[in-house]
Amino acid sequence: MHRASRQGPTVASIRKAIQQGLDRPESPALSTSLSSRTAHAAPDLFEQANVNFTEKRWVWVPDEKEGYIAGYVVDDTPGDDAAPAVVHLMTGRDVTVSLGDTEKVNPPKFERVEDMADLGYLNEASVVHNLKQRYAANMIYTYSGLFLVAVNPYYNLHIYGPDYVAAYKNKKRSEAPPHIFSIADAAFHDMLHSKENQSILITGESGAGKTENTKKVIQYLTAIAGDHKAAAGQAASGSSLEQQVLCANPILESFGNAQTIRNNNSSRF
Repeated sequence: MHRASRQGPTVASIRKAIQQGLDRPESPALSTSLSSRTAHAAPDLFEQANVNFTEKRWVWVPDEKEGYIAGYVVDDTPGDDAAPAVVHLMTGRDVTVSLGDTEKVNPPKFERVEDMADLGYLNEASVVHNLKQRYAANMIYTYSGLFLVAVNPYYNLHIYGPDYVAAYKNKKRSEAPPHIFSIADAAFHDMLHSKENQSILITGESGAGKTENTKKVIQYLTAIAGDHKAAAGQAASGSSLEQQVLCANPILESFGNAQTIRNNNSSRF
């Protein structure tokens, strides 16, 4: 349990820890490409291409295999986006497409942005690219307006311990990197302020991490609820409350799980 007298980690240290939070001892079978992505952030598009963004007209070109591939226009008909245009892709090949079928690429300052509502060009390709770049930098959480997008890393990250609880407690959303603890903290304080029940909707396909993120919300709420009681002069039982709630989960899950094509133990709760 966090004590009030203890100095919590800074926002800078939290950001660094999130990027370096891979739990290697518990994940010995990781591939080289997956484990190496914690060493440094993936270079942005323009670093890869070794070109100046302002010197080219960048677009996202639909691709059956990759979804979207970035490239820059090398030949087009000015003022006519329906006419065929030649685009040089990041893969090194040139393709002929209609610019009306492409999407605009955001400037470098929007690479790995924490809130996708801030993107200058909010299109599907840019959203997918931003999530992919942040995931490659070990940042699995990203805001999208009022929502928090979580990409399941399928291995353990050291970003849920007591230090992280302390770091997100009583923090505004803009004061710390995107995290499920920030959502839980906002709901808790809205409940205290409005004196009304709050709901947190956690949704996604099978294997997306709904059950695990639900556990993290419970962990956070029980931890800060214990601190809140202690501050009010009541007996703090947050730790025991957390353990009771979390220990009850496997019992419930045993009666409500089902097998899916992606998950042998998919929660129905």
